[in-house]
Amino acid sequence: MKKKKKKILLIIVSVIVILIALVLFVVLSGLTEGLRVPLNGLKLSNVPDGSYTGDYQHRRWSNTVVVHIKDQTITAIDVEKDMFGAGITNAADDIIRRVIEAQDTKVDMLSGATVTSKAYLKAIENALEK
Repeated sequence: MKKKKKKILLIIVSVIVILIALVLFVVLSGLTEGLRVPLNGLKLSNVPDGSYTGDYQHRRWSNTVVVHIKDQTITAIDVEKDMFGAGITNAADDIIRRVIEAQDTKVDMLSGATVTSKAYLKAIENALEK
């Protein structure tokens, strides 16, 4: 009877370890590549008034933004689709505020959310590079 309990316990522990490894793989997958995403900054002097849609997609970091320009100034940035579903995140709010204040994507990243920050910033750049 003891051998059977040990075997069952070993199976349960093994399944838990495998599940944890899978979760870590999914969460960390693409992290290194996301850290290497180059940001070029913005040149607004040649951007006509209008609304521009841009997206960034890399594994779980995927979002779409609409950047509104008036008089070569970013007036607003709307998140159409974010990596967490339908709602805007605090990370997006903070990054958008920083971009509008600086009128550039060369802003400080959010501590603990560097890849998430870069995903939003790259989507903004992609919107204005078209």
